[in-house]
Amino acid sequence: MKIVEMLMPPLGESIMECTVLHLLRKAGDKVSVDDSVLEVATDKVDTEVPCPYDGTIIEWLVKEDDVVPIGSAVARIEIADDGNIPSDFIPEISPEKNLTVEDPAVLLEKDLQVALNKKTEVPETESSSGNGDIFYSPLVLSIAREEKISSRELATITGTGAEQRVTKNDILSYLSTREAIQAPVDLPVQLPKATSLNGSTEIIEMDRMRKMISQRMIESRKISAHVTSFIETDMTTVVKWRETVKADYRKRSGDSITYTPILIEAVVKAIKDYPMINISVEGDKIIVKKDINIGMAVALPDGNLIVPVIHRADQYDLAGLARKVNELAKKARENKLKADDVSGGTYSVSNIGAFANLMGTPIIVQPQVAIMAFGAIKKKPAVIETLQGDLIGIRSLMFISHSYDHRVVDGSLGGMFLKKVNDYLENFDSHRTLM
Repeated sequence: MKIVEMLMPPLGESIMECTVLHLLRKAGDKVSVDDSVLEVATDKVDTEVPCPYDGTIIEWLVKEDDVVPIGSAVARIEIADDGNIPSDFIPEISPEKNLTVEDPAVLLEKDLQVALNKKTEVPETESSSGNGDIFYSPLVLSIAREEKISSRELATITGTGAEQRVTKNDILSYLSTREAIQAPVDLPVQLPKATSLNGSTEIIEMDRMRKMISQRMIESRKISAHVTSFIETDMTTVVKWRETVKADYRKRSGDSITYTPILIEAVVKAIKDYPMINISVEGDKIIVKKDINIGMAVALPDGNLIVPVIHRADQYDLAGLARKVNELAKKARENKLKADDVSGGTYSVSNIGAFANLMGTPIIVQPQVAIMAFGAIKKKPAVIETLQGDLIGIRSLMFISHSYDHRVVDGSLGGMFLKKVNDYLENFDSHRTLM
């Protein structure tokens, strides 16, 4: 039996530290690989940290509300089966002498490799063909056997662990919705607890996320010279196309095709035409981003807002964008976003039309320089230009708002970019297929 130190793993790009919110296990508790043992918060997202070992927690080296650097030790664990872990990197604890710990980055890399090397057979309730290269922890396999989840069904579960491995929380979440039919989410806002001041006034303490949002919004208004332009877009072709494909798409994929991926696709195309929108500012330098990473604002059940990111959005076709939008929205509402899911955005969009809002003046997500808001699509009488003359017809119209940082985006660029998004939507190919 050996005692090893569990280190705080990497939590995403540019994240150097985190705050411990809750210790989910006590000293003396037995733990398995992938068991969530503590919950932490970064400046971007809350997440649970899985244990990389099978064993027993001997001692916590951190407590709730501690700020912990990435790579530092958080707990001492007595390993239940040290034969599965190479002895050349185990930081064994000895009371007789001081411990010399390897470079944290090297330990983290080895830590991850050990977990991935725990290759185990998939459940035998059905043929395991095609799953020979998938790794599952003993705990996940045990749950799968108890719940009679076949190897083929297990392979369909999306993993949120290291290298997309399926964790205990992933499989339990899957079980909770196994028999449910997926439908569009329309969650009621969960009001925070209030303290009564008198008969007519109550005090609500801001939660941590609301404080963070408040601080960022104020900072953004102070940093960027906000200007907002508007355009009214004819969405009739898009609306009719979506009506013809949505039933078949749901039947084939089990999910919905919303307007959001269509809007994001138009934004991505416009960014390729006007790459100086896809920038950030550092002092007096303009940083041009080659990757197009689109942040999409998602309202949470508690009323807060979070902006998960579709990285390299230009690499997806429309069906891929639809899958990614649904996946990130679901993870956001279930509080399953990882730090990487909300980092690295280069341009953001907000579909305020989902709340029946016609238009708005969105605030830029720093350090980006622009953000676009799409309003509700409404049927209105409109002038239709034809070769035979002008006609009055019923069209599906939508306002688009484009807020941009006037320090680096002039009105000409901000306006041309907005017009280009409008053009891509109005000239949408009504004959395209959604694979």
